Amino acid sequence: MEKTSTEMVEEYNGLIPFVASICGLEDQYWDTPIAVGKWTVKDMLCHIMLWDKYFYEEAIEKIKLGEPLTVKHQDFNPFNAQAIRYAKSRTKLEIYDQFVEYRTKIIRAISGLQEEEYLRNYVDGDGKRFSIRSYLRGFIPHDKKHKQQIQSFIKAMDGAKLNI
Repeated sequence: MEKTSTEMVEEYNGLIPFVASICGLEDQYWDTPIAVGKWTVKDMLCHIMLWDKYFYEEAIEKIKLGEPLTVKHQDFNPFNAQAIRYAKSRTKLEIYDQFVEYRTKIIRAISGLQEEEYLRNYVDGDGKRFSIRSYLRGFIPHDKKHKQQIQSFIKAMDGAKLNI
């Protein structure tokens, strides 16, 4: 059975306590690539935070203000490369604070909407349809994927520390 929009918002919000739970980990957990040639935890969280920032500023906030959406399809590679560069210039705490700030802004803007408001189609900056529900439907699995990667990495790091 498909989740209600309210359940989806709660699930989307669930990444905040997870990120809070790992914020106290030593920097090595945040600064070590999760595998050869892969991102660090810091990179992943910065990547998520910058997507949240982009969608909040270019879509969600515009909906809230009754303004035309300016969100456009992005070429993922340059966007993500920028997120990695940004992560290198920020501390763990700065990234955590920004992650919470933008995720919370989205949650506040969309919490308590009527179901038809989640389903309403808006026109984005590319002339394509955008709905809050489709946004959530796309980003919840994205969050889950990165959360699982981080959890597996932390478990592997802990196991490696125990075998030293």
